Amino acid sequence: MPPSPDASSAALVNRLHRSAFDYFRLHTHPETGLVADTSLPGSPSSIATTGFGLSSYPVAIERGWMSRAEAAAIVLKTLRFFEGCDTGSHPDATGHRGFYYHFLAMHDGRRVWHSELSTIDTALLIAGVLTAGAYFDGSGPAETEIRDTARELYARVDWRWAMNKGDTLTMGWKTNRFIRHRWRGYNEALLLYILALASPTHPIPPESFAAYTASYQWLRYGEIDYLHAGPLFIHLFSHAWIDFDGIHDAYMREKGIDYVENTRRAIRIQRAYARDNPHGYIGYSDTVWGLTACDGPSARRRLRGGHRQHFIGYSARGAPFGPDDGTLAPWAALSCLPFDREAAMEGLDAILATYPNLLSDGRFPGSFNPTIIGPTAEGWIDERCVGLDQGLLVMMIENARSGLIWRLMRDSPPICEGLRRAGFSGGWLSAEQPASSAA
Repeated sequence: MPPSPDASSAALVNRLHRSAFDYFRLHTHPETGLVADTSLPGSPSSIATTGFGLSSYPVAIERGWMSRAEAAAIVLKTLRFFEGCDTGSHPDATGHRGFYYHFLAMHDGRRVWHSELSTIDTALLIAGVLTAGAYFDGSGPAETEIRDTARELYARVDWRWAMNKGDTLTMGWKTNRFIRHRWRGYNEALLLYILALASPTHPIPPESFAAYTASYQWLRYGEIDYLHAGPLFIHLFSHAWIDFDGIHDAYMREKGIDYVENTRRAIRIQRAYARDNPHGYIGYSDTVWGLTACDGPSARRRLRGGHRQHFIGYSARGAPFGPDDGTLAPWAALSCLPFDREAAMEGLDAILATYPNLLSDGRFPGSFNPTIIGPTAEGWIDERCVGLDQGLLVMMIENARSGLIWRLMRDSPPICEGLRRAGFSGGWLSAEQPASSAA
């Protein structure tokens, strides 16, 4: 008897889940524990990807993909690296004031590409550090050291300095000056503010969160009202760690929804936009969608149908207001599994049925563009797998299956305290704060 469709779908998700985690086994440096930004040879480490990797090891242990001891050893190696790295103010340091440069050399952690001392990427790294500290709760020396080092790394970050005397957090620092732009409006910095508010050493004031949300945009697309952010990843990144179901800040309390419902609405808008397909790109439909920040083709290229178009390379693509050049993220639908299972599975099935050549070693590439003429229906395919995408899949599939990461973070005092200082209340947050370690 052939397997039922549900059994086949579950087996497919299992394979993709495991393959996504295997990115970290393949692309983690054996000495520093840093994780490569992409699968391309010579890729530097991204500190954000390293944070996703640290958050993925608890999943691997629970799924039986590696032993607890093996995972703890890798996590400890990574935490020891950041604990002992060069954090001076000179240009090739690894970090400064508890923050770290966005891209680091894999073998020694030195700053590369003249990258910025990144507030958001440090936050994503610290979220992974805290996840590891929350999961490894054993009494042995390795797990005790993981917890102690996690607390130390979090306490080092001088979030208040990163405000640069303003009312919101800056996007970063470039060795001698702060980046002019600040984190305002709805974006991935929701997690950044929650961590910064709860710092035991350098907290930012609660008023900064109000300043951050003051430029939120509540918009309508068709019949759907929602808190707008065009790129899909914005509606997912903070959710990878924090369960926003049933908890509300002042803004969402006024609108009568929570951030989870908002993400569901954003998914509906992505699907509606792809169905409407205002620019007439190949492949778009309510089951083939996913506009988000990703790499893409560049320069002018010939399209199916004979036209030529200029392409924008890496961009934060989004719906419904763009930018949009026909480039889609094939992993996007599956990453929405905890929020809209039907949309996620329909999207996964449609992508793989229509574009069977997308998977490489069982993993999705960062993006593809079927409107461009290519040897197969997929058209242009990103030659890289991207660590952020794979880490998001590991965490989101697990949150949909067991809620593991959400449960760990609901018991994390920094997350609980940060949410409360931001004005969140209700739901699981109304329960008494657990008396557990700060990591």
